[in-house]
Amino acid sequence: MTYKIAMSGASGFVGSYLRKAFDEEGLDIVPLGRDDFSTGPEGLAKKIENADVVVNLAGAPVIRRWTKEYKKTIYDSRIDVTKMLVEAFSVMKPKPKLLISTSAVGYYGSEGINTEDKYMKADDFLGHLARDWEEEALRAGAIGIRTLIFRFGVVLGRDGGALKQMMTTFKFGLGGTIGDGSQGFSWIHIKDLSRAYIYAIENSACKGIYNLTAPNPSTNSGLTAALSKALKKPSYLVIPTSVLKLKYGEGADALINGQSVIPKRLLESGFEFLFTEIDEAVRDCIS
Repeated sequence: MTYKIAMSGASGFVGSYLRKAFDEEGLDIVPLGRDDFSTGPEGLAKKIENADVVVNLAGAPVIRRWTKEYKKTIYDSRIDVTKMLVEAFSVMKPKPKLLISTSAVGYYGSEGINTEDKYMKADDFLGHLARDWEEEALRAGAIGIRTLIFRFGVVLGRDGGALKQMMTTFKFGLGGTIGDGSQGFSWIHIKDLSRAYIYAIENSACKGIYNLTAPNPSTNSGLTAALSKALKKPSYLVIPTSVLKLKYGEGADALINGQSVIPKRLLESGFEFLFTEIDEAVRDCIS
């Protein structure tokens, strides 16, 4: 591949890994920072001039205490950045060939199994955030840009994300489930995530909504057991949901609720996952 890729959110956990993966493919990366989005559509268009692909990962962390002000930060960091990108595209000649934007499995409700074409929508803050975020990105399709949206599951990797936050607790034998542990846990190994991006860039038939999750969703109990086994540490504790509510307020919903999500469209397209089971994914991340 000889693509030029502009990327928002390039310094985060996922963005940093993707930059390395793209670099290994010999791709030219243009990271986009906050200052680039303060210059207006024309200034941003100049920054991403001649980009073949734009990867949109920007967004403030969700696992925090949600004050009214912080909920606005979560929302604006996603919606405003995406809107600005599409506005920049509209004044560009030539325009990028592809936009890969981000969403999350929080789009879905916590009941049943969800695929891209058979699902229950979540009627909460994260669900509405995902829908508004996707709506802004899909506007790029109306101006002739191939647009793809990846709905992320929880990303598992060595150097950041959910596992890094959990490791210390589990290493001291203080790990455990959240509540009864039955809530769905849809996840993706970061190696498969990067492979899916490269796959999407190379395959022009890929467009629209794709779940970026492993084929076999687990549960909170399943994650707990996998981490306990990999670290050879007990995990007998139960973390009451009331404790999380006390710490995070409404933001605890992102930890307490879960979804079971299948990447139907990726599987049907022929994409092959390296990691399909939670045990092997966790083991690889901490070995």
